[in-house]
Amino acid sequence: MPEQPSRRSVVLGTTAILGAMTLSANAHAAPLDDAARKPKPDKPKNEAAVLVFSKTAGFRHDSIPDGIAAIQKLGTENGFTVTATENSDTFNPGTLAKYKAVVFLSTTGDVLNAEQQTAFENYIKAGGGYVGVHAAADTEYDWPFYGGLVGAYFHSHPAIQQATIKVEDRAHPATAHLPAAWERTDEWYNYRTNPREVAKVLAVLDESSYTGGTMAGDHPISWCQEYEGGRVFYTGLGHTKESYAEENFLKMLLGGIRYAMGTAHADARPEVGYTSLFDGTSTTGWKQAGPGSFELADGTLASVGGMGLFWYEAKELHAYSLKLSWKMDGDSNSGIFIGFPPSDDPWSAVDNGYEIQIDATDVPEKTTGSVYGFQSADIAARDAALNPPGEWNTYELRVEGERLRIWLNGVQINDFTNAEPARSLVDGHIGIQNHGDADHVSFRNIRVKELT
Repeated sequence: MPEQPSRRSVVLGTTAILGAMTLSANAHAAPLDDAARKPKPDKPKNEAAVLVFSKTAGFRHDSIPDGIAAIQKLGTENGFTVTATENSDTFNPGTLAKYKAVVFLSTTGDVLNAEQQTAFENYIKAGGGYVGVHAAADTEYDWPFYGGLVGAYFHSHPAIQQATIKVEDRAHPATAHLPAAWERTDEWYNYRTNPREVAKVLAVLDESSYTGGTMAGDHPISWCQEYEGGRVFYTGLGHTKESYAEENFLKMLLGGIRYAMGTAHADARPEVGYTSLFDGTSTTGWKQAGPGSFELADGTLASVGGMGLFWYEAKELHAYSLKLSWKMDGDSNSGIFIGFPPSDDPWSAVDNGYEIQIDATDVPEKTTGSVYGFQSADIAARDAALNPPGEWNTYELRVEGERLRIWLNGVQINDFTNAEPARSLVDGHIGIQNHGDADHVSFRNIRVKELT
Protein backbone atom coordinates (compact mmCIF):
# COMPACT_ATOMS: atom_id res chain seq x y z
CA MET A 1 0.00 0.00 0.00
CA PRO A 2 1.20 3.59 -0.49
CA GLU A 3 3.59 5.06 2.04
CA GLN A 4 2.29 7.53 4.62
CA PRO A 5 3.57 11.04 3.85
CA SER A 6 5.55 11.25 7.07
CA ARG A 7 7.44 8.08 6.23
CA ARG A 8 7.82 8.84 2.56
CA SER A 9 9.34 12.22 3.27
CA VAL A 10 12.48 10.62 4.70
CA VAL A 11 13.24 7.76 2.35
CA LEU A 12 15.18 7.47 -0.85
CA GLY A 13 13.00 7.80 -3.90
CA THR A 14 10.43 9.91 -2.04
CA THR A 15 7.85 12.29 -3.29
CA ALA A 16 9.28 14.91 -0.93
CA ILE A 17 12.39 15.20 -3.05
CA LEU A 18 10.66 14.77 -6.37
CA GLY A 19 7.50 16.71 -5.54
CA ALA A 20 9.03 20.09 -6.42
CA MET A 21 10.01 18.80 -9.83
CA THR A 22 7.75 18.76 -12.83
CA LEU A 23 7.41 15.29 -14.23
CA SER A 24 8.82 14.98 -17.71
CA ALA A 25 6.49 14.99 -20.68
CA ASN A 26 7.18 11.32 -21.24
CA ALA A 27 5.82 10.33 -17.82
CA HIS A 28 3.75 7.62 -19.45
CA ALA A 29 5.38 4.44 -20.72
CA ALA A 30 7.26 4.97 -23.97
CA PRO A 31 6.71 2.55 -26.84
CA LEU A 32 8.68 -0.65 -26.52
CA ASP A 33 10.86 -2.18 -29.22
CA ASP A 34 9.11 -4.02 -32.03
CA ALA A 35 10.23 -7.33 -30.52
CA ALA A 36 8.44 -6.47 -27.29
CA ARG A 37 5.25 -5.60 -29.24
CA LYS A 38 5.10 -8.98 -30.96
CA PRO A 39 2.03 -10.87 -29.75
CA LYS A 40 2.64 -14.08 -27.86
CA PRO A 41 1.36 -17.33 -29.39
CA ASP A 42 -1.76 -18.86 -27.95
CA LYS A 43 -1.05 -20.87 -24.82
CA PRO A 44 -2.07 -24.50 -24.33
CA LYS A 45 -5.50 -24.74 -22.79
CA ASN A 46 -4.94 -26.48 -19.48
CA GLU A 47 -3.11 -24.24 -17.02
CA ALA A 48 -2.50 -27.00 -14.47
CA ALA A 49 -1.73 -30.26 -16.26
CA VAL A 50 1.63 -31.89 -16.98
CA LEU A 51 2.41 -34.87 -19.22
CA VAL A 52 5.31 -37.15 -18.25
CA PHE A 53 6.70 -39.08 -21.23
CA SER A 54 9.20 -41.86 -20.49
CA LYS A 55 9.36 -44.03 -23.62
CA THR A 56 12.78 -45.55 -24.34
CA ALA A 57 14.17 -46.97 -27.57
CA GLY A 58 17.66 -47.43 -26.14
CA PHE A 59 19.01 -47.75 -22.60
CA ARG A 60 16.26 -47.80 -20.00
CA HIS A 61 16.85 -46.23 -16.60
CA ASP A 62 15.50 -48.19 -13.65
CA SER A 63 14.81 -44.87 -11.90
CA ILE A 64 11.94 -44.03 -14.28
CA PRO A 65 9.17 -45.42 -12.00
CA ASP A 66 10.63 -43.45 -9.09
CA GLY A 67 10.70 -40.32 -11.25
CA ILE A 68 7.08 -40.72 -12.30
CA ALA A 69 5.95 -41.23 -8.72
CA ALA A 70 7.95 -38.22 -7.55
CA ILE A 71 6.48 -35.91 -10.19
CA GLN A 72 2.98 -37.13 -9.43
CA LYS A 73 3.57 -36.33 -5.76
CA LEU A 74 4.89 -32.88 -6.67
CA GLY A 75 1.73 -32.31 -8.68
CA THR A 76 -0.54 -33.37 -5.83
CA GLU A 77 1.28 -31.10 -3.40
CA ASN A 78 1.51 -28.11 -5.74
CA GLY A 79 -1.78 -27.96 -7.59
CA PHE A 80 -1.19 -29.53 -10.99
CA THR A 81 -2.31 -32.85 -12.41
CA VAL A 82 0.18 -35.35 -13.84
CA THR A 83 -0.43 -37.89 -16.59
CA ALA A 84 2.29 -40.46 -17.27
CA THR A 85 2.57 -42.25 -20.61
CA GLU A 86 4.90 -44.16 -22.91
CA ASN A 87 2.42 -44.06 -25.78
CA SER A 88 3.80 -41.93 -28.62
CA ASP A 89 0.30 -41.55 -30.05
CA THR A 90 -0.30 -39.07 -27.21
CA PHE A 91 1.70 -36.61 -29.31
CA ASN A 92 -1.18 -35.29 -31.38
CA PRO A 93 -2.55 -31.72 -31.44
CA GLY A 94 -5.72 -32.39 -29.48
CA THR A 95 -4.07 -34.29 -26.64
CA LEU A 96 -0.99 -32.07 -26.29
CA ALA A 97 -3.22 -28.99 -26.03
CA LYS A 98 -4.44 -30.33 -22.68
CA TYR A 99 -1.02 -29.90 -21.08
CA LYS A 100 0.89 -26.88 -19.90
CA ALA A 101 4.22 -28.72 -20.01
CA VAL A 102 5.63 -32.05 -21.17
CA VAL A 103 8.38 -33.78 -19.19
CA PHE A 104 10.74 -36.06 -21.12
CA LEU A 105 11.83 -38.30 -18.23
CA SER A 106 15.01 -40.18 -19.23
CA THR A 107 13.70 -40.95 -22.70
CA THR A 108 16.25 -42.52 -25.06
CA GLY A 109 16.55 -43.03 -28.80
CA ASP A 110 13.92 -42.35 -31.46
CA VAL A 111 10.61 -42.20 -29.65
CA LEU A 112 8.38 -40.14 -31.99
CA ASN A 113 7.56 -40.54 -35.68
CA ALA A 114 7.47 -37.65 -38.14
CA GLU A 115 3.80 -36.82 -37.58
CA GLN A 116 4.21 -36.88 -33.80
CA GLN A 117 7.30 -34.70 -34.06
CA THR A 118 5.35 -32.12 -36.03
CA ALA A 119 2.59 -32.11 -33.42
CA PHE A 120 5.12 -31.51 -30.65
CA GLU A 121 6.89 -28.76 -32.61
CA ASN A 122 3.57 -26.96 -33.06
CA TYR A 123 2.81 -27.41 -29.36
CA ILE A 124 6.09 -25.71 -28.39
CA LYS A 125 5.57 -22.94 -30.95
CA ALA A 126 2.13 -22.29 -29.44
CA GLY A 127 3.74 -21.58 -26.06
CA GLY A 128 4.03 -25.04 -24.54
CA GLY A 129 6.63 -26.03 -21.98
CA TYR A 130 9.33 -28.70 -22.09
CA VAL A 131 11.24 -30.25 -19.21
CA GLY A 132 14.11 -32.60 -20.03
CA VAL A 133 15.48 -34.87 -17.32
CA HIS A 134 18.83 -36.68 -17.61
CA ALA A 135 18.64 -38.99 -20.65
CA ALA A 136 16.25 -36.62 -22.43
CA ALA A 137 19.55 -35.43 -23.94
CA ASP A 138 20.10 -38.98 -25.26
CA THR A 139 16.98 -38.76 -27.43
CA GLU A 140 16.06 -38.03 -31.07
CA TYR A 141 19.52 -37.35 -32.50
CA ASP A 142 18.15 -37.01 -36.04
CA TRP A 143 15.50 -34.42 -35.21
CA PRO A 144 17.10 -30.93 -35.44
CA PHE A 145 14.18 -29.19 -33.70
CA TYR A 146 14.58 -31.43 -30.69
CA GLY A 147 18.32 -30.87 -30.60
CA GLY A 148 17.73 -27.12 -30.38
CA LEU A 149 15.00 -27.63 -27.80
CA VAL A 150 17.01 -29.76 -25.36
CA GLY A 151 20.04 -27.50 -25.85
CA ALA A 152 22.79 -30.13 -26.11
CA TYR A 153 23.02 -33.84 -26.88
CA PHE A 154 24.58 -36.48 -24.63
CA HIS A 155 28.14 -37.56 -25.45
CA SER A 156 29.41 -39.83 -22.67
CA HIS A 157 29.58 -40.33 -18.91
CA PRO A 158 32.00 -41.70 -16.32
CA ALA A 159 31.04 -43.96 -13.41
CA ILE A 160 28.53 -42.76 -10.85
CA GLN A 161 30.36 -40.66 -8.27
CA GLN A 162 30.16 -37.61 -6.06
CA ALA A 163 30.79 -34.21 -7.63
CA THR A 164 30.36 -30.54 -6.79
CA ILE A 165 27.79 -28.48 -8.67
CA LYS A 166 28.38 -24.73 -8.83
CA VAL A 167 25.07 -22.90 -9.03
CA GLU A 168 25.44 -19.91 -11.34
CA ASP A 169 21.87 -18.61 -11.19
CA ARG A 170 20.40 -18.57 -7.69
CA ALA A 171 17.27 -16.71 -8.75
CA HIS A 172 15.69 -19.17 -11.19
CA PRO A 173 12.79 -21.07 -9.55
CA ALA A 174 14.68 -24.33 -10.15
CA THR A 175 17.88 -23.25 -8.41
CA ALA A 176 17.07 -20.38 -6.02
CA HIS A 177 16.88 -22.76 -3.04
CA LEU A 178 20.27 -24.36 -3.68
CA PRO A 179 23.60 -23.56 -2.04
CA ALA A 180 26.24 -21.93 -4.20
CA ALA A 181 28.21 -25.19 -4.08
CA TRP A 182 26.11 -28.36 -4.03
CA GLU A 183 27.71 -31.76 -3.47
CA ARG A 184 25.79 -34.83 -4.57
CA THR A 185 26.17 -38.23 -6.25
CA ASP A 186 24.86 -38.97 -9.73
CA GLU A 187 25.86 -40.05 -13.22
CA TRP A 188 27.44 -36.98 -14.77
CA TYR A 189 26.83 -36.45 -18.47
CA ASN A 190 29.30 -34.93 -20.89
CA TYR A 191 27.63 -33.19 -23.84
CA ARG A 192 28.52 -32.92 -27.51
CA THR A 193 28.29 -29.13 -27.43
CA ASN A 194 28.27 -26.42 -24.79
CA PRO A 195 24.77 -24.89 -24.52
CA ARG A 196 26.00 -21.61 -23.01
CA GLU A 197 25.71 -19.71 -26.29
CA VAL A 198 22.05 -20.66 -26.80
CA ALA A 199 20.64 -21.13 -23.28
CA LYS A 200 20.87 -19.58 -19.82
CA VAL A 201 23.17 -21.82 -17.80
CA LEU A 202 21.88 -22.33 -14.27
CA ALA A 203 24.46 -24.74 -12.85
CA VAL A 204 27.78 -26.24 -13.88
CA LEU A 205 29.89 -29.18 -12.75
CA ASP A 206 33.21 -28.51 -11.09
CA GLU A 207 35.31 -30.89 -13.19
CA SER A 208 38.09 -30.77 -10.59
CA SER A 209 35.76 -32.41 -8.05
CA TYR A 210 35.37 -35.72 -9.91
CA THR A 211 36.96 -37.76 -12.68
CA GLY A 212 35.70 -38.12 -16.25
CA GLY A 213 34.60 -34.60 -17.19
CA THR A 214 35.43 -33.73 -20.81
CA MET A 215 34.16 -30.17 -21.25
CA ALA A 216 37.35 -28.22 -20.61
CA GLY A 217 36.27 -26.70 -17.34
CA ASP A 218 32.99 -25.14 -18.50
CA HIS A 219 30.52 -27.95 -17.92
CA PRO A 220 26.85 -26.89 -17.82
CA ILE A 221 24.60 -29.47 -16.18
CA SER A 222 21.29 -27.55 -15.88
CA TRP A 223 19.94 -24.76 -18.08
CA CYS A 224 16.83 -23.06 -19.42
CA GLN A 225 15.83 -21.17 -22.54
CA GLU A 226 12.94 -19.80 -24.54
CA TYR A 227 12.79 -21.77 -27.77
CA GLU A 228 10.53 -21.22 -30.78
CA GLY A 229 7.82 -19.72 -28.54
CA GLY A 230 8.05 -22.27 -25.72
CA ARG A 231 9.77 -22.49 -22.34
CA VAL A 232 12.52 -25.04 -21.73
CA PHE A 233 14.21 -26.43 -18.63
CA TYR A 234 16.77 -29.23 -18.75
CA THR A 235 18.84 -30.92 -16.07
CA GLY A 236 21.41 -33.67 -16.46
CA LEU A 237 20.65 -34.84 -12.91
CA GLY A 238 18.31 -37.71 -12.16
CA HIS A 239 20.03 -40.97 -13.13
CA THR A 240 19.76 -42.63 -9.73
CA LYS A 241 16.69 -43.82 -7.88
CA GLU A 242 17.94 -41.95 -4.85
CA SER A 243 17.63 -38.66 -6.72
CA TYR A 244 13.85 -38.85 -6.56
CA ALA A 245 13.87 -38.92 -2.76
CA GLU A 246 16.34 -36.04 -2.48
CA GLU A 247 14.75 -32.79 -1.30
CA ASN A 248 17.03 -30.39 -3.19
CA PHE A 249 16.67 -32.31 -6.44
CA LEU A 250 12.88 -32.50 -6.09
CA LYS A 251 12.70 -28.75 -5.46
CA MET A 252 14.83 -28.23 -8.57
CA LEU A 253 12.50 -30.43 -10.59
CA LEU A 254 9.44 -28.59 -9.26
CA GLY A 255 10.97 -25.20 -10.10
CA GLY A 256 11.83 -26.37 -13.60
CA ILE A 257 8.28 -27.62 -14.14
CA ARG A 258 6.79 -24.38 -12.80
CA TYR A 259 9.02 -22.37 -15.13
CA ALA A 260 8.09 -24.55 -18.12
CA MET A 261 4.40 -24.23 -17.24
CA GLY A 262 4.72 -20.45 -17.04
CA THR A 263 3.59 -20.24 -13.42
CA ALA A 264 7.04 -18.98 -12.34
CA HIS A 265 9.14 -16.52 -14.32
CA ALA A 266 12.86 -16.17 -15.00
CA ASP A 267 15.31 -14.56 -17.39
CA ALA A 268 16.22 -17.39 -19.76
CA ARG A 269 18.31 -15.40 -22.21
CA PRO A 270 21.89 -16.60 -22.84
CA GLU A 271 24.40 -14.61 -20.85
CA VAL A 272 28.08 -14.08 -21.62
CA GLY A 273 30.60 -11.34 -20.94
CA TYR A 274 29.39 -10.12 -17.54
CA THR A 275 31.71 -9.13 -14.68
CA SER A 276 30.63 -9.67 -11.10
CA LEU A 277 30.21 -6.64 -8.83
CA PHE A 278 28.85 -8.83 -6.03
CA ASP A 279 29.41 -12.59 -6.33
CA GLY A 280 28.01 -13.58 -2.96
CA THR A 281 31.33 -13.85 -1.15
CA SER A 282 32.67 -10.31 -0.78
CA THR A 283 31.50 -6.71 -0.71
CA THR A 284 34.87 -5.30 -1.75
CA GLY A 285 34.29 -2.07 -3.68
CA TRP A 286 30.96 -1.36 -2.01
CA LYS A 287 30.22 1.35 0.56
CA GLN A 288 27.27 2.22 2.78
CA ALA A 289 25.87 5.77 2.59
CA GLY A 290 23.41 6.82 5.26
CA PRO A 291 21.86 4.74 8.05
CA GLY A 292 21.22 1.00 8.09
CA SER A 293 23.22 -1.63 6.30
CA PHE A 294 23.19 -4.86 4.30
CA GLU A 295 24.08 -8.19 5.90
CA LEU A 296 25.94 -10.79 3.84
CA ALA A 297 24.93 -14.43 4.33
CA ASP A 298 24.48 -17.40 1.98
CA GLY A 299 25.60 -15.34 -1.00
CA THR A 300 22.86 -12.80 -0.32
CA LEU A 301 22.78 -9.14 0.69
CA ALA A 302 19.83 -8.59 3.04
CA SER A 303 18.71 -5.07 3.98
CA VAL A 304 18.79 -3.96 7.61
CA GLY A 305 17.17 -0.70 8.71
CA GLY A 306 17.61 2.46 6.73
CA MET A 307 17.08 4.73 5.01
CA GLY A 308 20.38 4.35 3.23
CA LEU A 309 22.14 3.25 0.09
CA PHE A 310 24.76 0.56 -0.49
CA TRP A 311 26.62 1.79 -3.56
CA TYR A 312 29.43 0.51 -5.75
CA GLU A 313 32.20 2.99 -5.10
CA ALA A 314 34.95 1.17 -6.99
CA LYS A 315 33.90 2.20 -10.48
CA GLU A 316 31.76 4.71 -12.31
CA LEU A 317 29.78 3.20 -15.17
CA HIS A 318 28.95 4.63 -18.58
CA ALA A 319 27.22 2.48 -21.23
CA TYR A 320 26.40 -0.84 -19.60
CA SER A 321 24.01 -3.69 -18.92
CA LEU A 322 23.46 -4.20 -15.19
CA LYS A 323 21.83 -7.43 -14.01
CA LEU A 324 20.85 -8.39 -10.49
CA SER A 325 18.35 -10.55 -8.68
CA TRP A 326 16.10 -9.35 -5.86
CA LYS A 327 13.45 -10.68 -3.51
CA MET A 328 10.98 -8.91 -1.23
CA ASP A 329 9.56 -10.33 1.97
CA GLY A 330 5.91 -9.29 2.01
CA ASP A 331 5.00 -5.65 1.44
CA SER A 332 8.53 -4.29 1.47
CA ASN A 333 10.16 -1.47 -0.45
CA SER A 334 13.49 -0.87 -2.15
CA GLY A 335 15.01 0.22 -5.42
CA ILE A 336 18.13 0.26 -7.55
CA PHE A 337 19.73 3.66 -8.12
CA ILE A 338 21.81 4.46 -11.19
CA GLY A 339 23.55 7.46 -12.72
CA PHE A 340 24.51 9.36 -9.55
CA PRO A 341 27.85 10.96 -8.56
CA PRO A 342 30.01 9.57 -5.73
CA SER A 343 28.80 10.74 -2.34
CA ASP A 344 28.43 9.59 1.24
CA ASP A 345 25.02 11.28 1.28
CA PRO A 346 22.28 8.90 0.05
CA TRP A 347 20.18 11.90 -0.98
CA SER A 348 22.70 12.58 -3.73
CA ALA A 349 21.37 9.55 -5.55
CA VAL A 350 17.82 10.87 -5.17
CA ASP A 351 18.72 14.34 -6.41
CA ASN A 352 21.02 13.36 -9.26
CA GLY A 353 20.25 9.80 -10.29
CA TYR A 354 17.27 7.60 -11.08
CA GLU A 355 15.61 4.92 -8.99
CA ILE A 356 14.20 1.77 -10.56
CA GLN A 357 11.53 0.68 -8.13
CA ILE A 358 10.92 -2.79 -6.71
CA ASP A 359 7.76 -2.34 -4.60
CA ALA A 360 4.67 -3.28 -6.62
CA THR A 361 2.07 -1.61 -4.38
CA ASP A 362 2.44 2.07 -5.31
CA VAL A 363 0.93 4.13 -8.15
CA PRO A 364 2.10 3.22 -11.67
CA GLU A 365 4.96 5.73 -11.95
CA LYS A 366 6.29 4.55 -8.58
CA THR A 367 5.83 0.79 -8.78
CA THR A 368 7.90 -2.22 -9.84
CA GLY A 369 9.74 -1.50 -13.06
CA SER A 370 9.07 2.22 -12.99
CA VAL A 371 11.69 4.93 -13.24
CA TYR A 372 10.52 6.22 -9.89
CA GLY A 373 8.39 9.34 -10.21
CA PHE A 374 9.16 9.78 -13.90
CA GLN A 375 7.82 6.91 -15.98
CA SER A 376 5.63 3.89 -15.39
CA ALA A 377 6.49 0.47 -16.66
CA ASP A 378 4.23 -1.28 -19.14
CA ILE A 379 1.99 -2.55 -16.35
CA ALA A 380 0.44 -5.45 -18.28
CA ALA A 381 3.88 -6.72 -19.36
CA ARG A 382 5.20 -6.16 -15.84
CA ASP A 383 2.35 -8.08 -14.21
CA ALA A 384 2.81 -11.00 -16.63
CA ALA A 385 6.53 -11.28 -15.78
CA LEU A 386 6.56 -10.53 -12.05
CA ASN A 387 7.06 -13.21 -9.39
CA PRO A 388 5.27 -12.50 -6.09
CA PRO A 389 6.89 -11.49 -2.78
CA GLY A 390 8.95 -14.33 -1.36
CA GLU A 391 10.23 -15.37 -4.81
CA TRP A 392 13.24 -14.06 -6.71
CA ASN A 393 13.05 -11.67 -9.66
CA THR A 394 15.79 -10.51 -12.02
CA TYR A 395 16.30 -7.06 -13.52
CA GLU A 396 18.39 -6.03 -16.47
CA LEU A 397 18.99 -2.27 -16.60
CA ARG A 398 20.56 -1.32 -19.92
CA VAL A 399 21.98 2.20 -20.18
CA GLU A 400 23.14 3.62 -23.51
CA GLY A 401 23.59 7.38 -23.60
CA GLU A 402 20.51 8.93 -21.99
CA ARG A 403 18.38 5.89 -22.77
CA LEU A 404 17.45 3.36 -20.08
CA ARG A 405 15.67 0.10 -20.84
CA ILE A 406 14.42 -2.25 -18.15
CA TRP A 407 13.85 -6.00 -18.39
CA LEU A 408 12.05 -7.96 -15.68
CA ASN A 409 12.71 -11.71 -15.78
CA GLY A 410 13.74 -11.37 -19.41
CA VAL A 411 10.73 -9.28 -20.51
CA GLN A 412 11.22 -5.65 -21.51
CA ILE A 413 8.85 -3.52 -19.42
CA ASN A 414 10.19 0.03 -19.72
CA ASP A 415 12.00 2.27 -22.22
CA PHE A 416 12.92 5.66 -20.79
CA THR A 417 14.97 8.57 -22.12
CA ASN A 418 16.29 11.17 -19.72
CA ALA A 419 15.17 14.70 -20.54
CA GLU A 420 16.09 16.36 -17.24
CA PRO A 421 19.02 18.81 -17.62
CA ALA A 422 20.01 18.33 -13.97
CA ARG A 423 20.40 14.56 -14.41
CA SER A 424 22.34 12.36 -16.78
CA LEU A 425 22.59 8.63 -17.43
CA VAL A 426 25.79 9.00 -19.44
CA ASP A 427 27.90 8.29 -16.36
CA GLY A 428 27.50 7.59 -12.69
CA HIS A 429 27.47 4.96 -9.97
CA ILE A 430 24.96 2.25 -9.06
CA GLY A 431 23.52 1.31 -5.67
CA ILE A 432 20.86 -0.70 -3.86
CA GLN A 433 18.54 0.79 -1.27
CA ASN A 434 17.95 -0.30 2.33
CA HIS A 435 14.62 1.40 2.82
CA GLY A 436 13.73 1.04 6.48
CA ASP A 437 13.15 -1.17 9.51
CA ALA A 438 9.90 -2.59 8.14
CA ASP A 439 11.36 -3.41 4.72
CA HIS A 440 13.21 -6.67 4.13
CA VAL A 441 14.73 -7.00 0.68
CA SER A 442 17.49 -9.30 -0.56
CA PHE A 443 19.86 -9.06 -3.52
CA ARG A 444 22.04 -11.62 -5.29
CA ASN A 445 24.45 -11.88 -8.18
CA ILE A 446 25.03 -8.24 -9.17
CA ARG A 447 26.99 -8.15 -12.42
CA VAL A 448 27.70 -5.75 -15.25
CA LYS A 449 28.63 -5.87 -18.91
CA GLU A 450 30.12 -2.71 -20.33
CA LEU A 451 28.81 -1.74 -23.75
CA THR A 452 30.52 0.15 -26.53
